[in-house]
Amino acid sequence: MSRLPIAEPADVRRAALRIVRGDRRAFTGALALNALAAVAGLGGPWLLGRIIDEVRAGSGVGAVDRLALALVVCSLVELLVARWARFVGHRFGERTLARVREEFVDRTLALPASTVERAGTGDLTARGTADVATVGTTLRDAGPDLLINGVRCLFGLVAIFLLDPVLGLIGVLGLTPIRYALRWYLRRARDGYLAEGAATSEVAEIVAATAAGARTVEALRLADRRIAAGGDAIETARRTRLHTLRLRSVFFPAVEVSYVLPLAGILVIGGMLHARGAMSLGAVVAAALYLQQLVNPLDQILMRVEQLQASSASFARVEGLAGAPRAADGESPAPADDRIDVAGARYSYDRGGEVLRGVDLTVRPGERIAVVGPSGAGKTTLSRLLAGVDAPSEGTVTVGGVPVVALGPERLRRQVVLVTQEHHVFLGSVRDNLRVAEPAAGDPRLWDALAAVGADGWVRDLPGGLDARLGDGGCPTDGSQAQQLALARVVLADPHTLILDEATALLDPTTARHTERALAAVLRGRTVIAIAHRLHTAHDADRVAVMENGLLTELGPHEELVAADGAYAALWRSWHGDRDRTPTEPNAG
Repeated sequence: MSRLPIAEPADVRRAALRIVRGDRRAFTGALALNALAAVAGLGGPWLLGRIIDEVRAGSGVGAVDRLALALVVCSLVELLVARWARFVGHRFGERTLARVREEFVDRTLALPASTVERAGTGDLTARGTADVATVGTTLRDAGPDLLINGVRCLFGLVAIFLLDPVLGLIGVLGLTPIRYALRWYLRRARDGYLAEGAATSEVAEIVAATAAGARTVEALRLADRRIAAGGDAIETARRTRLHTLRLRSVFFPAVEVSYVLPLAGILVIGGMLHARGAMSLGAVVAAALYLQQLVNPLDQILMRVEQLQASSASFARVEGLAGAPRAADGESPAPADDRIDVAGARYSYDRGGEVLRGVDLTVRPGERIAVVGPSGAGKTTLSRLLAGVDAPSEGTVTVGGVPVVALGPERLRRQVVLVTQEHHVFLGSVRDNLRVAEPAAGDPRLWDALAAVGADGWVRDLPGGLDARLGDGGCPTDGSQAQQLALARVVLADPHTLILDEATALLDPTTARHTERALAAVLRGRTVIAIAHRLHTAHDADRVAVMENGLLTELGPHEELVAADGAYAALWRSWHGDRDRTPTEPNAG
């Protein structure tokens, strides 16, 4: 399995700066408000120190009351401004998170289908859910908290230095062990959280693959093997989580011890200076209070730094999609005509042997070709190359002289559409499901498309017809109905070339034949390449292509190939004989 890329630290930093610049005004406003709240918060310890000095100097009640009133005003200003700053910070975080999500969706949709298949849906799902959620929590909560507490710590240290440089130096030196503990942690945390994210993706991939292939797992008795694979993945995830837990178990106790040192130093040294008359008692108390005020912001910062490591690893995985291969852009060259040429096409899957071994095929515009052959012959691989899902390892696959893989997504959909037996019903109405292919289509055209594939009857029976909601909480659809909806979308897309890879496999024989004939009537004059599941498709085709062991061994009309008494003739006799004996048509491909 080929993993999706992960962004490098430098790329993550550039991306973070980019999203901050995207809402610079809100970020600057939050920073200014936090600075104002921090300045208001500094007034409390200084005023308390002044009150102590005034009392020791024998000042009257009036002076103390004025200082106490000023202290209350500072506290109220700090409370109100900090609340406003937090609101602005949260709003900035939500808007930025929306941009991150939209960018992730755009990049996901721009990924070639082959890239997603090789990476596995579990990895992409984990990035789009758990990783995006982690980044969102950081932008919404950790970001504003770091901003607020960072400004408070900075202003608090400046205030101690203004009170007395010696006490300020003692406070900074006492906090130095935190720097080394943080450095030790940061060196190990990013790799630990990246490993944890990768392990989580592996668990999601195994669960998704097992659920999707549940029937195959049951039929081939692979349950024990899948359980073992899931257990191994969970064990790996457990070990990675324990590793990051051990890092936190060392880091946070070391930090807690470091909080005591500067406070003890200021009290001892400040007390000695006060005893010698070099410093007032109020200044010592104010410095100690300022330092005590730093404990909670520092604690919050260090806790958020731990969260930032997890978020940084998640953001690296989310931003990693920027480095993934992208589908061709919309500026791709226009094909000269609709002719498809396959010349010397070879293809090998990762960790597998060569599937196609030099295929040559020309498909003329408007021609109907059926591709038949035993399982593993390379039929589906050839259809993927023709549809531009994969590029050949060697050779070329072109339409109108332009490589199919070089076509942009929109132009490719108008040129070639691949329809497989795997179909998806989107959450929404029948109309929404159909307009995926043609957003501007009106109801009459939608009904015509449904009628073309024989689906208008059951859709009219739904409560609401085209407005009936499908999917969870709506009207259920079986496999054949999902296939008919997919084929109706093809009719609406109106491509010049249609590739059917067992697209009617889930329909009953009578419905399948009716649907194929209806499609043939609607798409008359267009090119149809069918991976034959039932040999009547080959009988109706203009030409039949026979695939064996990755090679195109026979090519010609049905009658000629039957008369040639080769591989196709053997398949035809076998299928035709079985059809005479049983009412059910077997799979010949």
